[in-house]
Parts: sequence; structure tokens; C-alpha cells
Amino acid sequence: MSGFDLKEIERRMRGALTVLKQEFGGLRTGRANASLLDPITVMAYGNPMPLNQLATINVPEPRMITVQVWDRSQVGAVDRAIRESDLGLNPVVEGQLLRLPIPELNQERRQELVKVAHKYAETARVAVRNVRRDGMEHLKRAEKEHEIGKDEHHALSTKVQDLTDKIIKEIDEALASKEAEIMQV
Repeated sequence: MSGFDLKEIERRMRGALTVLKQEFGGLRTGRANASLLDPITVMAYGNPMPLNQLATINVPEPRMITVQVWDRSQVGAVDRAIRESDLGLNPVVEGQLLRLPIPELNQERRQELVKVAHKYAETARVAVRNVRRDGMEHLKRAEKEHEIGKDEHHALSTKVQDLTDKIIKEIDEALASKEAEIMQV
């Protein structure tokens, strides 16, 4: 049948899971981690650029991240981008080096992070459901155009639904794991 590919549907669904895991990597859990800064983009040279294309990011100690900006003229833009991110970090600027002390997480901040994690997970679930819907519509169209029969449509629909359930279960497991990581004191 033209155009229906279960592997492609799985690839697209797994893409949503990959994005979710990257977003979870950016949620602070009280320990310094260079990936925390991955979502930050900086307005530099008139364009939004990922922070890691403007600076070297290091973790010299468990509660500190350093950002060594390569171009002195971009220090202010990098500082602003970090402050305006929702990560709650306040850089200390020392020339071209920004020190980012990672504050202890209080209970209120942990709960805020859990809410953000839930929002990320729901976005991933919606993305997976959208891929499922596209696949199901493709199958309906294929049956209507007599490219596949009713039985094949039913069998493939079941496979798409099983795949959807499996990926959503993985999203829920990733969320539960991240929530436990955030809430551990």
C-alpha cells in the first residue's frame, strides 16, 4: 500500500520521546549538569543561537556551572539569556566567565519543576497521539481507495494503537522517574 509505514510512525513517536528526555535533561535537580543549559538560546549577531555555540560550558564542582564566553561582546547577551530562562539561575559575571551557582531546591521549587515536567510529558503524549491520528487517517484513506481490505485495515490499526500505548507508557515511566529524581531530598 502506498505511503503507510509502521516503522516511520514508530520513528516519529520515538522522536517525541527523545525530545521529552532532552527537555527533562534541562530540568534542574539540585546538581550541576551542563545539559541544564541546553535549551537556552542567545540573541547573538542578530540571530538566536544555542548557548553552546557561543561559549564553553563546564561543571567544576557539584553545585556550580561555568560558562566561558568566547567573544567578549556577547557576555551581556549570554548573561541576559540565562537570567531570562525559567531555570532560576543568577550568573556572576567575571570578565568573560560566568559562574552559575546552583541553589538548593526548596520544596516549592521542586513542585514547580514537577509541574513543568508534567507539562513536557503532556506535550509529548499529544505529539504521539497526533502521529497515531495521522496513521489511522492514512489507513482509512487506503481502505476507502481499495488499497487495503477491511481485515488489513483492522490489523494495522491495532498495531498503530499498540505502538501508541507502548510509547505513552514509556513517556509515563520517564515522567515518574524524573518526578522521583526531582522530589528526592
